[in-house]
Amino acid sequence: MRILHVIGNLDPVYGGPPKIAACLASAQAGLGHDVRILSHSSPGRDEHVQSLLDAVPGIGKVGIDQVACRSGWRWLFQARLKQVMRDAVHQADVVHIHNVWEFMLVAAANECRRTGKPYIILLNGMLDPWSLSQKKLKKKLAIALLYRRMYSGAAALHLGNKDEQELIRPLGLTTPGRIIPNGVFEDELKSLPPAGTFYQMHPELQGKPFILFMSRLHYKKGLDYLADAFGHFARLDLNAHLVVAGPEEGAGPAFREQIKSLGLSDRVHLIGSVSGQEKRGALVDASCFCLPSHQEGFSVAITEAIGHGLPAVITEGCHFPEVAEAGAGYVLPMDAEKIGHALHKVMSDPQLRDSMGLKGRDLALSRYTWPKIAEQTLDAYRTALEKDSARTPG
Repeated sequence: MRILHVIGNLDPVYGGPPKIAACLASAQAGLGHDVRILSHSSPGRDEHVQSLLDAVPGIGKVGIDQVACRSGWRWLFQARLKQVMRDAVHQADVVHIHNVWEFMLVAAANECRRTGKPYIILLNGMLDPWSLSQKKLKKKLAIALLYRRMYSGAAALHLGNKDEQELIRPLGLTTPGRIIPNGVFEDELKSLPPAGTFYQMHPELQGKPFILFMSRLHYKKGLDYLADAFGHFARLDLNAHLVVAGPEEGAGPAFREQIKSLGLSDRVHLIGSVSGQEKRGALVDASCFCLPSHQEGFSVAITEAIGHGLPAVITEGCHFPEVAEAGAGYVLPMDAEKIGHALHKVMSDPQLRDSMGLKGRDLALSRYTWPKIAEQTLDAYRTALEKDSARTPG
């Protein structure tokens, strides 16, 4: 099967979607399919994009085309860009669109409808009520004037979790949904760096157990709750530290001030983006993972954390109830005190940590590996192609 993935950008600064696109494409190529990714280029960020790609096993089998475009709207009107999209869609049997708001994605959907090629849209949680409440009027107008046609014309909406189907119901979309989560590569979990690798890179943490937050420093990730939760935790545990790893995206300064006001600056370490051995070392050396998000589609960070055997303390907005159901961690409401107490339970009980870690790893390997996820997407593509064939006169 010839598969085209279209995403606005592969720069890791945009969080999970670039990695999801790259990993899914690689897993599909690993199953013997002809897979390409089309995205914008990232001037001045090529090194970061390459770092993301280098971390994806088998990415060399995927064709990657990055197109320079100064203004996103040009995809709808500029002949050169429209031809790029025509050529890319023409060479594909099916198109997988990642995210919901960019003009490049509209151009891909337009070309698919023009040529009768089926396409699927991965929403990444961007159409649920919490997400739509951010810049509410702008998004409401955008859907009405431009994007509804893109959503309605899809063969399926790729949903990350069970809740998302119900959460998008107020939009009145009749497009069928397919619940397909994200994953991890099993090979990555078999070749871990030695314990202590991260501590060697960060000697200021030597001898100190730490809780790991690994995600963008964005408001939706609940950093304000994380600060207060760590404040509650720190009164119960005088030794453990908090490591905050991820690119700055607006919430960092307020978080630093909050930590300072709590008198915890010496126990909280903001280390910026991590990748490669440093990232994997952090996942090996951490004692617990915490992500108190307001909203997630299907978090790659949580899946990686449990895959590395870390107990997870997360919030209901992460839409990952399987963590609690499997005994791999706690899923809590947005309540800083409850999050802090859950962190204390995990950090103060080595046997509980070990049990949760094993259950999380088993959960990831049994349900959330990329080849298994890729098979689910291929089934969705086949269904779309069969429907398209049935509509086409013989």
